[in-house]
Amino acid sequence: MSQGLEHSLTSWSGQALKHQASWIDAIDARVRVLCSGLFALVVVLSSQFAPTLLGLIAAFVLVKSSKLNIKRTLRRVIAMDLFMLTLICILPFTTPGDVMFSVFGLAASWQGLSHALLITIKANAVLLVLFSLVATMSASTLGHALAHLKVPDKLVHLMLFMVRYLDVISQEYKKMRRAMQARAFVLRTNRHTWKSIGYLFGMLLIRSVERAERISDAMKCRGFCGRYYLNDDMKMGRIDIIFGVCVMCFLILLIGLNIDDLFK
Repeated sequence: MSQGLEHSLTSWSGQALKHQASWIDAIDARVRVLCSGLFALVVVLSSQFAPTLLGLIAAFVLVKSSKLNIKRTLRRVIAMDLFMLTLICILPFTTPGDVMFSVFGLAASWQGLSHALLITIKANAVLLVLFSLVATMSASTLGHALAHLKVPDKLVHLMLFMVRYLDVISQEYKKMRRAMQARAFVLRTNRHTWKSIGYLFGMLLIRSVERAERISDAMKCRGFCGRYYLNDDMKMGRIDIIFGVCVMCFLILLIGLNIDDLFK
């Protein structure tokens, strides 16, 4: 089995990881991509806490059902929440409303805090669903699913090459960093350090462009003409229909909760 996207970043650190198979892996990749996209759309457009919290609970259920490593998944969610923490600290001071407290003459509003928390819940719910439904499939499977869904070939190619060659660029970066360390380079807050880091990223960019040109020439020699060929026929089964119907019913419930709150 090819490496799942959810484990890619960790495997680049040199750890051998394998995704534990679950019933979600038996669902058609197209259904998983469509359901995750519709879920993200409905949750992001929600304006009330009730449907977003319900979406977050459903996301946790999917994480448990897909047998993701809970600690690793939470670490990645917390990494995003560190950015959301900045939003929570800033948004109350930029949103007008009832004053919660003031700092140096700047008033923080309850409405701003509520809006920041709502955005945080939405982001966590969408990220967890993407981890559960999309990140547990391999890059090639995702590429075939996108191609079957009539996504433009260029976008599919970009996604597949990004997943494949991020690892190559990462190894190239580590190689150059080891070369700098072998020459007794130590990170400091001075001009020499900033120049060296600039040269490092400049050389990384140049080597990436050169490698991309070599790959392009090699693909053209093998007859590549910009078309993504599908070698398998994806067929929907009973479990795909049942899962899709359940997700649609759940999304209709979320939409109904939003409508009810608007008319209250």
